[in-house]
Amino acid sequence: MKKYSRIFNYLKDYKGKIALYFLCIILSIIFSIVSFGMLSPFFKLIFKQETLEQGNKTTKNLTDIVFSQIKDMQPLAALALICVIIIAAILLKNIFLYFSFYILNPLKNKIVNRLRSELYYKILRLPIGYFTEKRKGDLISRTTNDVYEVEGSLVGALEGWVRDPLTILINFAALFYISPELTGAILISIPAIGFILGRISRSLKKQSNEAAIKNGESLSVLDETLNGLRVIKAFNIEALLKGRFNKINDELLEAKNKISRRRDMASPVSEVLGVIVFVGILWFGGQLVLGKRIPLDASDFLTYLALFYNIINPVKTLSTSFSNMQKGSAAILRIEEILKTPVTVDDNPSGKKLSVFNESIEFRNVTFAYEDAVILDNVSLTIEKGKTIALVGSSGAGKSTLADLVPRFHDVTGGEVLIDGTNIKDYSLYSVRSLMSIVTQEPILFNDTIANNIRLGKENATGEEIIQAAKVANAHNFIVQKEHGYDTNIGDRGSKLSGGERQRLTIARAVVKNPPILILDEATSSLDTESERLVQDAINNMMQNRTSIVIAHRLSTIRHADEIIVLQKGKIVERGTHEQLLAQNGFYKKLVEMQEVR
Repeated sequence: MKKYSRIFNYLKDYKGKIALYFLCIILSIIFSIVSFGMLSPFFKLIFKQETLEQGNKTTKNLTDIVFSQIKDMQPLAALALICVIIIAAILLKNIFLYFSFYILNPLKNKIVNRLRSELYYKILRLPIGYFTEKRKGDLISRTTNDVYEVEGSLVGALEGWVRDPLTILINFAALFYISPELTGAILISIPAIGFILGRISRSLKKQSNEAAIKNGESLSVLDETLNGLRVIKAFNIEALLKGRFNKINDELLEAKNKISRRRDMASPVSEVLGVIVFVGILWFGGQLVLGKRIPLDASDFLTYLALFYNIINPVKTLSTSFSNMQKGSAAILRIEEILKTPVTVDDNPSGKKLSVFNESIEFRNVTFAYEDAVILDNVSLTIEKGKTIALVGSSGAGKSTLADLVPRFHDVTGGEVLIDGTNIKDYSLYSVRSLMSIVTQEPILFNDTIANNIRLGKENATGEEIIQAAKVANAHNFIVQKEHGYDTNIGDRGSKLSGGERQRLTIARAVVKNPPILILDEATSSLDTESERLVQDAINNMMQNRTSIVIAHRLSTIRHADEIIVLQKGKIVERGTHEQLLAQNGFYKKLVEMQEVR
């Protein structure tokens, strides 16, 4: 049960409601037993058993006591009283059953809602490096399908976890009260039934995990298809993608069919086994009653059989709930894998607030390695306030990683990153990132209006501030030409805008935040010449009076940087101004010449 500990921990916060739920369930079961218990006085009345002649029977059960109270009544009056008691018992049973649902269903919904929220919050907290190795489709599958699986199987089975075991236990207590001998015989058969049902449901967990993996793979293919439709159509690879998707889909179908066959087997098998035991009791108990070898009359025996049959359905439901638990356990383990992933870049709860950037950003003997790969090797660099530093180098040299250390997208594995002489880890994470804006190579926009996308940089930005930021970003002119201006919806990922327009919106978003530190990660590398000029002008406007870290793909855009850092294989191989590096006749000059040739 350890794998369900998170669900149980959620339940701890609702102890009062759970106790009330238990009370309602117990009362519902008791009144159900009372309604069945009235069968015995009814049978005694019908069979006209006015005296209790049960051999050496010296004790009376509750039904005998009831019969002793009504045997002197007129038969029709006694029958009417029995009917009233049965109706009242059934009415009270269902009232308390309704109240149990009324208590439990909101509780189940809260648990699922809390699980979904925790999963989403954890995804927001995980470092960027975590997502480089994970398929997006698999993560989406875990946050949607696996949560639904937990909702339908584990949390959905909460009712069965409580009501069915209590129904079985309380009914068994009543059966034991009526006839310890027969009930003892029943208890002997329970381990065999449990063994058979356990064998059926044991493989569900493995098969459910396989199905979840295949479902994640299918979502990944779908995500890649939606993002790459232009390439797919241009290269005529529809058939290739169709075959890949069909293969995964067929494997998912087979896994789901196996799960269904196993799960659906549990209920009929449990019912058949229950009926076999019922018939066994009918035969064995019938012999004992007919031979008067137990102190039980025929009417009590019939009531006993009715109570036992009342257990069969809860046993069947419980076996189904157990099968669903096994199926759902695979889903919750996949969710737990994310929830228990260590957050390697986490906020410092006692960290100082960095409210103003005064002096410099310093990389002191910085090393960064991802698993066995060394990305940065003993890098030392100081960026003075108000300076523009450009990072250049071949692909994989460590430029983006070095820039990502400043907002703590990653943490160093050796050395220190300092702001104003203090280790960046000693500041609160929120305050560090509050002083920075980032413009990436790929514009990241959301399916919302232009104004709201710009406002992400500053939540309480006024309309005038948004317009001013758009003007600085050279975006105002194209925005006002849209049908709804700043209230125009830009579509999924800004699909209704051109590449240059999207990039200028991200610049406006960075401008409205008005940060002292800018990080520009190849912000113009994917644009055409005209868009690049407009975006570069916007960037130049934005960089005024700010400390800037620029990752440059096109070296012509960083000629006026205060210092250019040349990285190669994670090390600084050259540094200086554009003219100084050209004079060195080294790696930087080769890069410049290669671009000029192109």
